[in-house]
Amino acid sequence: MDIEIFPHRLLSADTTESLLNALDELDGVKKIVLQGQRLPTGTNDPDHRVINIKGEEVDLQVKTGRIFMEIEDEETIDAVKLKCEDNISFGFNIHVGTFIRKQKTVSDKIKYGVALDDIPDEMVGLTDQNAQLSERATILKRKE
Repeated sequence: MDIEIFPHRLLSADTTESLLNALDELDGVKKIVLQGQRLPTGTNDPDHRVINIKGEEVDLQVKTGRIFMEIEDEETIDAVKLKCEDNISFGFNIHVGTFIRKQKTVSDKIKYGVALDDIPDEMVGLTDQNAQLSERATILKRKE
């Protein structure tokens, strides 16, 4: 099951960092995908910085406008809502739907060619097709 968190404003790097760390505490979360406008490189933008998620440093490359999450069940939605209320002071909406692709598509085959077989299944639906391969996504594994 997928949900979308749609904040009423773009999130700063600090808010993104605190929200992601809060959402990581939830057991029912499988994936989190940030969507937003790409931050320019080589500028003094205060939001283009390294954030700390789960003790790992991640280069924040987007101004967070939406957060897509794959969750286990509907009970997790209430827990997500509480975490959002604690971290997003200006309001947000949560929508249930299908937001993250689960299978490789014909478009992926055209874009990546034979390299499509090298892309791990957990990366399907998480990448920006316009980005360089080195900038595509950062995967943080849960420590169990």
